Amino acid sequence: MFLRVAWLVMKKDLTVEIRSREILYTTAFFALSCVLVFSFALVKEGRPLEDAAAGILWIAIAFGGTLALGRTFERERSAETLRALMLAPASRPAIYLGKLLGVIVLLAAVEVVLVPAVGLLFDAPLFARPLELLGLLATGTIGFAAVGTLFAAMLIRARSRDVLLPILLYPITIPVVIGGVRGTAALFEGPPEVALAHMWIGVLLFFDVVFVTLSLWTFEPLMTE
Repeated sequence: MFLRVAWLVMKKDLTVEIRSREILYTTAFFALSCVLVFSFALVKEGRPLEDAAAGILWIAIAFGGTLALGRTFERERSAETLRALMLAPASRPAIYLGKLLGVIVLLAAVEVVLVPAVGLLFDAPLFARPLELLGLLATGTIGFAAVGTLFAAMLIRARSRDVLLPILLYPITIPVVIGGVRGTAALFEGPPEVALAHMWIGVLLFFDVVFVTLSLWTFEPLMTE
């Protein structure tokens, strides 16, 4: 029953987004705009600044993810959908998990466009170690989305939610962003530092377990308050 509720919540979110594509297009455009602006500043005579690609990639993911989280729960607030879910006879942690999975799928779709753009503009070797890069992106996205989903749901009734979300989110997700940047920079070295990238993937997995566990545990009391 737990997994069925999570699946239905995720399916509902993705169905709405597939029909409108509002958040996907907005987030992708914003993230690509960040990458493009930084490329004008950090690429000189066709040569990008050393280690710039990894940092710009994760900055774009963090900024785009914040926008996606805000817009996702703004839609829930205007339609009173989240309130209806809270009143339904369903497990609150299952509702959180469904929302989290929907956000992760949305961010993954944005990264499909974002990562090749970073590779093109900053001459990053995306295919040197593709599996390790995929692992870093997956673990980093899960950790960022786990905290972001909890805070975005918690702030849904706050008047200054657009300001409060990044203020609360970024300090806590700094370890995830740092791990993603350092691990990605290790893969973009020539030759790639695979052992270092594996170490950062392990660190990100640890934070994923901690963040998801704490969010599942605190979602119900926070939403009840």
